[in-house]
Amino acid sequence: MTLDANKLKADILDDMRVDLSDEFDRNFERKGFFSDKWKPRAHDYRRGSLLVVSSAMRRSARGVVSGNGVRFSSSLPYTTLHNEGGKIIVTAKMKRYFWYKYKQTKDEAWKSMALMKTGKVITMPQRQFIGDGPDTQRIIREAIDRNLKQFNTQLTDFLRQ
Repeated sequence: MTLDANKLKADILDDMRVDLSDEFDRNFERKGFFSDKWKPRAHDYRRGSLLVVSSAMRRSARGVVSGNGVRFSSSLPYTTLHNEGGKIIVTAKMKRYFWYKYKQTKDEAWKSMALMKTGKVITMPQRQFIGDGPDTQRIIREAIDRNLKQFNTQLTDFLRQ
């Protein structure tokens, strides 16, 4: 048996990626960033859980081991807006889309959005589901500790031989 520090590092990073991915996914079930609950919708027109109408954003979040850490990203353009909050300016193109959705669904929520004035600023509250914080740091520490204990056991067995 050989002891490899590079394998230890790779195992730690991979465990961090898996553990954090699981917890970030659970944030959708918790409707918050760990214990920090998301602000509710201004108008609860739709059914389903907050941020989980189609689950596309939830499925798009990916963790990748890169260098000395794990980086999470999403290919969806609106993920950052939801995760960090921000402002949206209503455009004519958006209004056309809202009318299309209203005609398709007859859902009054789409009609109210279609009737907004072009140029109106909509403030999207932060609904973080990925990021750093005390819980994230705890999960990282647990992954490191678990791997170091396993490495220590292997080292002890190696030295006994």
